[in-house]
Amino acid sequence: MDTQTSGHFRGNKLWLQAVAGGREWILCHTSALECLELFVGYLNEKRIDVYAKEPGEYENVNYRIVDSFDDLGIASFRDMRYTSVNQTINDMLADFDNIDKQPLVEALSTYYHRHGDSFDGLEINPSNLAVFDSVKDWAIEYYNEG
Repeated sequence: MDTQTSGHFRGNKLWLQAVAGGREWILCHTSALECLELFVGYLNEKRIDVYAKEPGEYENVNYRIVDSFDDLGIASFRDMRYTSVNQTINDMLADFDNIDKQPLVEALSTYYHRHGDSFDGLEINPSNLAVFDSVKDWAIEYYNEG
């Protein structure tokens, strides 16, 4: 895979489309938040997160192996697929101890602001509610500080 960084594109979403569009992947986690325009991304980003049915050959891709894409909430942009807002937030909450928390907090903050200072519309899985409850105030404060 071309290891060009996102700094060579007008936005991370266009970079993600260039490197992941048309592949048998579903962008997820931070990469999906960028596609959903809930997180602006990192300057000169080189790594992407994907759901895939088998491991791939690229070192700058974090492969999360699944048997099927059928149970994933999926959105798309042109020829690029990524997890939906609810799928992405729930995935990251479920994997909270192993993720970069900055994108999740920024995404929740952005969502909160765009939805009239509310998290209405988010469908948080019952198993993720405790983590969501511990993070949502952080996200609200993040927005208020910005």
